[in-house]
Amino acid sequence: MKITNKKAVFFDLDHTLWDFEKNSALAFEHILTQNNVQVDVAHFISLHVPINANYWKLYRDGLVTQQQLRYGRLKDVFDILEYKVDDVLISKLSEEYVATLPLNNHLYDGALEILEYLKPKYSLHIITNGFHNVQEGKLKNSGLEGYFQTVTNSENAGCKKPHPAIFEYALAAANALKEDSIMIGDCIEADVQGALDCGIDAIFFDEHRAGAHASIPRVNHLLELKNLL
Repeated sequence: MKITNKKAVFFDLDHTLWDFEKNSALAFEHILTQNNVQVDVAHFISLHVPINANYWKLYRDGLVTQQQLRYGRLKDVFDILEYKVDDVLISKLSEEYVATLPLNNHLYDGALEILEYLKPKYSLHIITNGFHNVQEGKLKNSGLEGYFQTVTNSENAGCKKPHPAIFEYALAAANALKEDSIMIGDCIEADVQGALDCGIDAIFFDEHRAGAHASIPRVNHLLELKNLL
């Protein structure tokens, strides 16, 4: 069933349009090799995925700082692997990872096609909890930048999804009304429930088929958005 009467579409970036896990794996393959870190890279990456997700949840909830997130997610992996590494190298790897991450440009299948489809019909915008410089690089290097009229991140908004204020900030930047807007993202808590609590309709990008409340529209592939918008 088509969702009608919308004028503005807000997207999350990581795990929704920009393939974070694929690009993250490529970044780790590069920096671990360059720094001669003697670990099984695939095992390192498999451990990092859930640890990183947990640190981002802590960051969303204001329980860790940006610096603690960037350091802790690496330190915890090395601890599990029982691989001895000093703080200097962890800090170096952390900086190199953040610098290398936006150099990889894999998008989810259908990302550019759906944006081409939506752009003539709606104003398009980004709301992300990611850090300004990193997200700016991702958008520019992946060819996404030209599709979006505004980009709201947690640094310029002064708060993180799911806090209502970041959605209010994004609406103001986009000159959009709540009733005319819709949010699309992969995180039920931050993207979907955050938008709904602010009075904005939402679509769940359910890549992993995790499921959601029956009342929440969802897609498993980005091109399925054509059936809704």
